[in-house]
Amino acid sequence: MKVLLRSDIKGVGRRGDIVNVSAGHARNFLLPNDLAIVANPGTIAQAEVMRKSREQQIAADRESARLVAASLGTTVITVSAKAGNEGRLFGSINAAEIVKAISEQTGVTIDRKSVQIEAPLRTLGEHSVTAEIFSEVSATIKINIVAR
Repeated sequence: MKVLLRSDIKGVGRRGDIVNVSAGHARNFLLPNDLAIVANPGTIAQAEVMRKSREQQIAADRESARLVAASLGTTVITVSAKAGNEGRLFGSINAAEIVKAISEQTGVTIDRKSVQIEAPLRTLGEHSVTAEIFSEVSATIKINIVAR
């Protein structure tokens, strides 16, 4: 059965796609939950409108992500942690602490899972981490770890 998806469904398709699904899946899940409508000639035109709006939204999101990545690339985020006399931390700085510091200092909210740390940050000083802001848009963020 051909249906037009009204929202993104993992494993099936994205909003605005016309997909072939089993009649039972459409009848028992997609249609009652208002996730899809039966595809007919009128809905095909509606699908094109949905696809265009999705592409415009993605383009706008990507552009704003590029601006955020550019601003994060120029700032230095300061994180304070307990450290010993030799400059080694008691523990390490993880992605959640980095995301919290970014949010507090710049107002930008990013997902902690998008922050990629090559090795645990266990010493004072400057370090670089990479954060994927949007698909195909990433930023290198400088982290300055200071002692409390």
